[in-house]
Amino acid sequence: MHTIVNSLAEKLLKSKKTVVFTGAGMSTESGLPDFRSPSGLWGKYRPEELASIEALNRNFENFAAFYRNRMDTLDEVRPNKGHLILAEWEKRGLVSAIVTQNVDGLHQAAGSENIYELHGTLRDLRCQRCQGVYPAQNYSRDSLCEKCGGKLRPAVVLFGEMLPEDTLSDAFDLAASSDVFIVLGSSLTVSPANLLPERAKRNGAALFIVNRTPTPLDSLADGLLSASIGEVLSAVDEKLQEGENPS
Repeated sequence: MHTIVNSLAEKLLKSKKTVVFTGAGMSTESGLPDFRSPSGLWGKYRPEELASIEALNRNFENFAAFYRNRMDTLDEVRPNKGHLILAEWEKRGLVSAIVTQNVDGLHQAAGSENIYELHGTLRDLRCQRCQGVYPAQNYSRDSLCEKCGGKLRPAVVLFGEMLPEDTLSDAFDLAASSDVFIVLGSSLTVSPANLLPERAKRNGAALFIVNRTPTPLDSLADGLLSASIGEVLSAVDEKLQEGENPS
């Protein structure tokens, strides 16, 4: 770990554009379950049963109850050490952007600003009919739009929907123009987002992957760690501060 930490710190200090890509593992360190793991909610329900366009249209009561539960869970969690370090790195000019598969808003809560949410956010609701936007707190009492009576839904990408085209395009542009691309807590199995690290590497970026389990792109990585994201970023931050403030 020591060698990779040193290498990542060195690359970060020299990089003109560093892009960070985060997945579910980033959020599990804040106590949120990984909804694709057997121990998460996906172990109790098939995703397409409750988190889909079909459920929204045909099983709305259970759809809304499912997402109310997810939103209530968010009230109980806070940004972890990794989130806070990334926000601080952005302020110090070490991170240019964060591209995330997560919908929990924890990067924003930590203070990061330049965030590209590939799968949307649970922090907002929108009307399926008129596209009106409401705060997520409204879901605790309302399931229908006060303006048109349409169904309210979280502003996330459901099964059966495409990722937001503009956000995805921006993410690929960021990857292609990055000097350093860091993957944190993603299994890199969900397409097309899993193509981002490959795009970065193909265009000359140094690729670092921190994930508890192997990924299909491990062989491309310049640095590979199976460890706590918070611990890795803390160790890198110590090295960065040594480089920024030499004795």
